[in-house]
Amino acid sequence: VQLVESGGGSVQAGGSLRLSCAASGLTFSRYRMGWFRQAPGKEREFVAAIFGTGDIDYTDSVKGRFTISRDNAKNAVYLQMNSLKPEDTAVYCCAASYVTSASYNYWGQGTQVTVSS
Repeated sequence: VQLVESGGGSVQAGGSLRLSCAASGLTFSRYRMGWFRQAPGKEREFVAAIFGTGDIDYTDSVKGRFTISRDNAKNAVYLQMNSLKPEDTAVYCCAASYVTSASYNYWGQGTQVTVSS
């Protein structure tokens, strides 16, 4: 299984970025896909998740600003990030959790997002 993120970069506060995660080696529709982030000196935190059914969950701090989506035909998951804030600065990783698993089984390497004030 391989998860490869792309789309990170540097933006000013208020800007937008769209992250992509390409998955291979798994039956994509059977996996819950999540985005996590880790800022320097902080623990990794959950950002958003989308189930194969389309059900979605967000952490409170990104609700109304971030949108997660998936394309099962392309084995891809996306994270549209709008109204970015400096506190969104982190390495963002995507992860895959099998439908019957309580935890995430596979992780990508991550992509850096830097938001300047």
